[in-house]
Amino acid sequence: MGVEIQVNDLTKSFGKQLIWGDVTLTVPAGEICVMLGPSGTGKSVFLKTLIGLLKPDKGSIIIEGTDIASCPERELYEIRKLFGVLFQDGAMFGSMNLYDNVAFPLREHTRKSESEVRDVVMEKMDLVGLLGAEDKLPGEISGGMRKRAGLARALVLDPEIVLFDEPDSGLDPVRTAFLNQLIVDLNAQIDATFLIVTHDINTARTVPDNIGLLYHRHLAMFGPREQLLSSEEPVVRQFLNAQRVGPIGMSEEKDADELAAEAGQELPPLPPIPLQLDPSNGIPRRSQRPAGEWCREHGVTPPPGSFESSNAGLAPGA
Repeated sequence: MGVEIQVNDLTKSFGKQLIWGDVTLTVPAGEICVMLGPSGTGKSVFLKTLIGLLKPDKGSIIIEGTDIASCPERELYEIRKLFGVLFQDGAMFGSMNLYDNVAFPLREHTRKSESEVRDVVMEKMDLVGLLGAEDKLPGEISGGMRKRAGLARALVLDPEIVLFDEPDSGLDPVRTAFLNQLIVDLNAQIDATFLIVTHDINTARTVPDNIGLLYHRHLAMFGPREQLLSSEEPVVRQFLNAQRVGPIGMSEEKDADELAAEAGQELPPLPPIPLQLDPSNGIPRRSQRPAGEWCREHGVTPPPGSFESSNAGLAPGA
């Protein structure tokens, strides 16, 4: 069972440069959340702050009653054992084969015998579809396989929170689709709390239970997937539907002239909300809500064509 992450009034800057301020959200236990935002808005910084690699200027991060933003190093070390992290490039040790890469956390942080280590490593490699590749070096396999090996390593200590830093970075659409299915299947099996940083709109529209959007040094919105996919908030609408019209420009914000030129332009209609990706076995995850439930509960009329199987997995404009 995953654990909840409570973030309150979190602010981070580097020198005089504010990265984001007063970020408040709750990542629910056992659910899949996605954090989006234009390039340079501090999404990876947010992940590093959650795990205690960076200290915030102010605010709190409460995990199982401990504020990791201010706790002693000894307590932080123990809390970090709850985390597994998949880094952007897999972060494999190039001189080690996949087996030794995946075994590394077990050898560093546990007193398991080598036979016990082998049992765990082979179980996790089987979980991510890498059985038979354990003797290969990271340089001998594809980028998608490196991602899966990194995910196996992130899972060997049976984490209750798994952080994914742009897991689809550098992958083609087919490999991204396979990885998304793997993420959903893993969440169904281990029931951990997942937080994914990504730029991939199709991932954001079909995988998570909740979506957040960082923009212009603050959290623009965080909430259930259907809430954001039906939102008329200009930044949220523009980003999640990959539209040019809106406040986001090539340099994060459009200038006054660009916004004035768009004044009076009719916004394209919101695309249909796709069905959420189901586990491979067809059994909904514990945290998965029935399609359209949030819209019905809040009296929101979804865009025409929403929640039809013909729209599942389609990106805006597809």
